[in-house]
Amino acid sequence: MYRTGATIKETLREMHRHELVLPAIQREFVWRPSQICRLFDSIMQGYPFGTLLYWRVNPENSGKFKFFDFVRDYHQRDNPHCPPLPDIRNRQVTAVLDGQQRLTALNVGLYGSMARKLPHKWWKNPDAFPSRHLCLDLLWRPDEEEENGVKYRFEFLTEARMKSASNAECWFPVGDVLTMANAGPAMTRWLNARLPQDQVDEAHEVLFRLYEVVHSEPMIAYYEEKGQELDKALQIFTRMNDGGTPLQHSDLLLSIAVAQWTDHDARQEIHGLVDQLNEIGAGFEFSKDLVLKGGLMLSDIGSVGFKVDNFNRANMDRFERNWDSIKRAMLLTVQLASTFGFNGQNLRAHNALLPIAYYLYHKNPGDQFLTHSKFNHDRETIREWLIRSLLKSGVWGSGLDTLLTELRRGINNGGFDAFPVAQLREAMARRGRQLRFEDEEIEDLADMRYGNRLTFALLSLLFPFVDMRNQFHVDHVFPSARFTERRLKNAGVPENKIEEIREKKDRLANLQLLQGAQNHEKSAALPSEWLISAYPDEASRRHYIDQHLLDGLPETIVSFDQFYESRRKRLKEKIRELLGKNL
Repeated sequence: MYRTGATIKETLREMHRHELVLPAIQREFVWRPSQICRLFDSIMQGYPFGTLLYWRVNPENSGKFKFFDFVRDYHQRDNPHCPPLPDIRNRQVTAVLDGQQRLTALNVGLYGSMARKLPHKWWKNPDAFPSRHLCLDLLWRPDEEEENGVKYRFEFLTEARMKSASNAECWFPVGDVLTMANAGPAMTRWLNARLPQDQVDEAHEVLFRLYEVVHSEPMIAYYEEKGQELDKALQIFTRMNDGGTPLQHSDLLLSIAVAQWTDHDARQEIHGLVDQLNEIGAGFEFSKDLVLKGGLMLSDIGSVGFKVDNFNRANMDRFERNWDSIKRAMLLTVQLASTFGFNGQNLRAHNALLPIAYYLYHKNPGDQFLTHSKFNHDRETIREWLIRSLLKSGVWGSGLDTLLTELRRGINNGGFDAFPVAQLREAMARRGRQLRFEDEEIEDLADMRYGNRLTFALLSLLFPFVDMRNQFHVDHVFPSARFTERRLKNAGVPENKIEEIREKKDRLANLQLLQGAQNHEKSAALPSEWLISAYPDEASRRHYIDQHLLDGLPETIVSFDQFYESRRKRLKEKIRELLGKNL
């Protein structure tokens, strides 16, 4: 049945009264702030909102299903999930099968907030997630050459950013339009308090348009399905979302698991495990994709691919039966990777952990695997294999599902007494992914730059004695602050060498791994000065220099170029020694 006529304000009220809900088969909210801004701009311009698809659940059946609420205050780390609703019994509810992202975007924009991680901030840093509210600049007008069709300037802003607005801006918190009882006096009072009189009329026109689309215009149209079977709702959901739309296959397959698991709440279990994994160590950035693919791999299901055929009822029963063991193996694997020093900022290929998880799943050594001396060799073998596979270009790229299936077969052939690196090497070679590094690749590694997500992996292979279980940093031997043009000139570096030296400051030969406390102590000190203060004893200082391949370390930056070339040569030889051979 097709229906029209609801306003945005009325629809949001239905959501807040839990008359409009989300079925468990729905995915999480995935839109970014820019998508929400674009939606509001489209609505303001009068573009169609799009027809929604609702599933009306009768009162006698509402207690049979699991329902969720819509996200309002989204926090990428602390509140990314749709909150579960208590059992809804003997009430008619309407579940959204198609349109969740749009409706949630309206809810976040008008009633809530967004807090996404800032670039280059640590996941566990509370200041990395500033809360922002959707605002509309009432004075902004598009340029004539505007190519993206945007007519209204919406942005998610912090309170500080709103307060620091320029005279050319007038930011209106979009949610405040809900409290305006009318489009006349309330609007005029707000504008008169903030703008000179010659700007009020222009701003009023924009604000009045926002009021109209929220309060007055019948924006929401929908089809309503009245069948009461979850399988039928799932079939409709699948047809709506499996045709090349932005919905990821993993979202769809999670929905199938939700519908077919009987003893566990698949949605809660899988998202809960993702949260647990991401809290390990310095923090990771895994998604449900890793857990779902891990479940397929560890349960020996199919070809480890996100294919609907892999998520049939028999396979889902198997996945659910093995869930507790899968969960233990995944947690142990990520804890192990954390002891190697990996985290969300330096682990480039998440799926590289799955062969390790498969091995630990079948070996089942318990948490003692992380620390007991009897597993020392096994841990080191895993660490070296993982690092080599990350450093080798193209290993974890295209053809991933086929590779993982082949590696699973190789691990089974090698057994579970020790990590079967020989069988993995052969399996990877069969797929054209040799782990032997040629001279050209070694040259490239020797020039790896600071900021590359692989730099840590390479340094940890070169300097395995650094304790990765504690905080550490990829540190410049000669501090980056010393390489400004002015400081180099004042230090006596010839002018014709300055640019060449500046270009080398971020390359591997000027990098080392340093414990966090040591890095703070070192700060911008020259390395020779810091070494004397950190290691007053000459023998310990000599030991540090030998370990870190710092022979010939000059006292001043004037001789940096000679030191750089000498250390690069030593590092390249060590890389060749470690990687220019078969594992």
